[in-house]
Amino acid sequence: MHFEEIDAGDYRIYAGAIERPRSFGYVAAVVVMRVKGGSLPRQEAFRDENLAGGYGWASPADALRFAINAGRDVVMCGGRAA
Repeated sequence: MHFEEIDAGDYRIYAGAIERPRSFGYVAAVVVMRVKGGSLPRQEAFRDENLAGGYGWASPADALRFAINAGRDVVMCGGRAA
């Protein structure tokens, strides 16, 4: 698994690229945590471990980029990612 995390305002985005068996590429996954501004110290705002319906990205970098963008969409729009 490849992993990256970034801060986005009051949130932290945890993105992952999970290798699929039998060379089908990498699945994008994301968890968005509210780390500031809430009544609790940390609170999960969004999780999707199978973004884009499990689409197999050709590289971990592509899957990570998609996951980070999905996390940013959640932070900016407050709703579900793609």
